[in-house]
Amino acid sequence: MNKIRFILLLIIYSACAHAQDLTPSEPQPQPQEDFFDPMRDKDKEKYKFAVEYRIEAGYVQNNHRTRNKTYEDLFMHGFRAGVTFDFMLPSRFSLQTGVLYTFTYGSTTQYWAPMNMEDYSSPDPQTGKAHSGDILHRLYEHQLTVPVRAYYNIHLWKKLNMFFYTGPQLHIGLALKDDMQADISQLTKQWMAANGQHYNPYDRYKEKELHRACVQWGVGGGFEWDRYRLQAGYDFGLNNMVRNKLIAEQHTWEWHWFVSACYRF
Repeated sequence: MNKIRFILLLIIYSACAHAQDLTPSEPQPQPQEDFFDPMRDKDKEKYKFAVEYRIEAGYVQNNHRTRNKTYEDLFMHGFRAGVTFDFMLPSRFSLQTGVLYTFTYGSTTQYWAPMNMEDYSSPDPQTGKAHSGDILHRLYEHQLTVPVRAYYNIHLWKKLNMFFYTGPQLHIGLALKDDMQADISQLTKQWMAANGQHYNPYDRYKEKELHRACVQWGVGGGFEWDRYRLQAGYDFGLNNMVRNKLIAEQHTWEWHWFVSACYRF
């Protein structure tokens, strides 16, 4: 009889344990859906140090801003291309540097009417032109650019990100060729030669007229989809580029505006 009772108790205990196994467990908390992207996997976005390599190419406009009234602001147009390296930091920050080559072209007209030049105030007896005239400057500039930019990325939707950046960059002038065409009197040429001024083609960097180094501070931003970026920015010149001043007030700053596309490897 005792054996029968023991077997029945064992059967009842086994049935109860099996019933408990069939009872549905408490629902586990689900990850909160992202407002912009319900399929976003935030675990994959946890910070991991990495270096991203990109190629960049685009349009650039240089603005040589000046205080000298004999010069107008010079706008030069061209392109730039190169490679950049992004060092990933926590909290969606990154630090970028690299090397970019820039080529720009522009032209401007300089009007000459020097002051206090009594010896040259009379007209040229051969041409009849007074001590004045104008010079057409056609300029070709080659530069290397080394940026140091701090980026902040904002996730928008799926693989779409928006980003902003700021930081300094260094321009190193390789060549700035001035293909000059002078329409001035002989007396003006004599005055320019006596004061170390050029009226024939020359290189402004080689002749030490301008500093090769230009320090700028840039701000900009853009959008990124997967491996592709489209960005634009403005770079403000911080140092006076004029090396040998003709007048004390002569200042020239080099400011840039650009738009470029990037591809990440």
